Amino acid sequence: MNREEKTKVIEDLAGRLDQSPNFYLTDISALTVAKTGELRRACFHKKISMLVVKNSLLKKAMERKGTLNDLIPTLKGNTAVMFCESGSTPAKLIKDFRAKGNKKPILKGAFIEESVYIGDEQLEFLSAIKNKNELIGDIIGLLQSPAKNVVSALQSSKNKLAGIVKTLSEKQA
Repeated sequence: MNREEKTKVIEDLAGRLDQSPNFYLTDISALTVAKTGELRRACFHKKISMLVVKNSLLKKAMERKGTLNDLIPTLKGNTAVMFCESGSTPAKLIKDFRAKGNKKPILKGAFIEESVYIGDEQLEFLSAIKNKNELIGDIIGLLQSPAKNVVSALQSSKNKLAGIVKTLSEKQA
């Protein structure tokens, strides 16, 4: 790879790092070709873009962004970058892939909505992060809950009140 090609790759990576609010750095070094293909297909179905990159080129792209300096020490060994829209989707994918008996991919680090997470032990936490739509759904559910309780109370008291009136009218007759 000549200098011009390297510069183009660095610029492409820097652009992807700027455009993506979430990405994961993983180690897939011990996976067979078949398992790597299976992982790539799973990424495709989850709308995750996975690239295997040279650490030196990724390091230069990260240095251009400036806010990713904490992730640079994780660039050892083979590195695959997973770009995604949702912060938790790659973590869930990694957990599911490992649940099938695979020891890799291993999470080296992640950049989720301007926060840096380093180490495979962060995988459980990252898989529990909710995306924007899930949070909006939770908020709407919380806002609807008091209204539902009031409506339910009014409906049940209406039936009780009608029962009391009916009982009293039958006693007087």
